[in-house]
Amino acid sequence: MIDRNWRKIVTRALEMDIGRGDLTSEVLVDDHQTGCAVLWARQELVACGLPVMAEVFSQVDGRIRLEPARGEGQVVRAGEAICRVEGPARGILTGERVALNFFQNLSAIATVTHRYVERVAGTSARVVDTRKTTPGLGSMQKYAVRIGGGQNHRLGLDDGILVKENHLALAGGITAAVARLRARVGHLHRIEVECETLAQVEEALAVGVEVMLLDNMDLAGLRQAVGLVAGRAILEASGNVTLETIRGVAETGVDLISVGALTHSAGSVDVSLRVA
Repeated sequence: MIDRNWRKIVTRALEMDIGRGDLTSEVLVDDHQTGCAVLWARQELVACGLPVMAEVFSQVDGRIRLEPARGEGQVVRAGEAICRVEGPARGILTGERVALNFFQNLSAIATVTHRYVERVAGTSARVVDTRKTTPGLGSMQKYAVRIGGGQNHRLGLDDGILVKENHLALAGGITAAVARLRARVGHLHRIEVECETLAQVEEALAVGVEVMLLDNMDLAGLRQAVGLVAGRAILEASGNVTLETIRGVAETGVDLISVGALTHSAGSVDVSLRVA
């Protein structure tokens, strides 16, 4: 089952793609004709989005059934089957592109996340996403991060307090910003502040900030920040983290590593849906 918001996203995607009808399939495929198509992996991937695919085909024609050969979150090797789609052939062809678009992007995010998580194995660091998502698809893409083994940062602006450099510029600095926030928000909200320098780390520590985002610090700076804070706040490293650099970042001792590339640059996995 998928939630109501995802169902609306699928409905809108189908409306945009089908428009007044599938001109090709309605002519070439008889209404009574049934068929079976198999989704194959053309690369190694982490499967993600099968429930969304099932919803796409269900909305196109309720008689279409999706039978997974692999489960959500499972690693699929190149050449292996991911699922079978059975039912009215015209509906399978009509829903194919939208279903694959969702699956390919969500599986790409899960696959990339899995790779990042593997790189930090054995350290205490956790890989988290950012709000750099495709507008309208954020909840789906953050689900894919979880399927890949990562964790979510904020789901939206109403999900947590993060004071960034532009907030600090307008509010008059860390001390002033934190004082204003503490006067307005409830005691259950933790405050995270972006710090670009060790001086800002010291200031944030002095006013009791619970979480610090260490933005674009080099490895030496991250290690110094970890030593300075000494466990008194959660430390999140962020900024241009790649598969090649994340291990070094994790070994500095930070608690979280946020990676925008999990969602904004994942792209699509290579798969093929073929009529059997």
